[in-house]
Amino acid sequence: MNALKPLKLAAGVLVVAVSMNAGILSAYAQSSDAAPATSAAPSAKSSKAANRALAKDVRKSLTKTKGLSSSNITVRANGGAVTLAGTVPDAAQIDKAGEAAKGTAGVTSVKNALTIRAIGQ
Repeated sequence: MNALKPLKLAAGVLVVAVSMNAGILSAYAQSSDAAPATSAAPSAKSSKAANRALAKDVRKSLTKTKGLSSSNITVRANGGAVTLAGTVPDAAQIDKAGEAAKGTAGVTSVKNALTIRAIGQ
């Protein structure tokens, strides 16, 4: 009975040693041209900064568009997709705003949720 304790201990050490060795071997099995996982996906901070920059560029395009009142238009950007919300004085300006947003570099799609502002508002 006493002889079994050292044997069990030796078997346990052997199992741990083999599993650690397998972990080391698998760590070296990766190819050298594999990209690190952190560079594959942008961080949340850099994504937010890119979205803010794109929204700013779209707002700049809207303000430079002749015949468009952009003071009541809000712009949201998310990974190239832009949403326009708010009000404009007439229906023609809804189309102008959408075209100006689509023409901005970095914009992949535009959801135009603009409405016509009621008279006197």
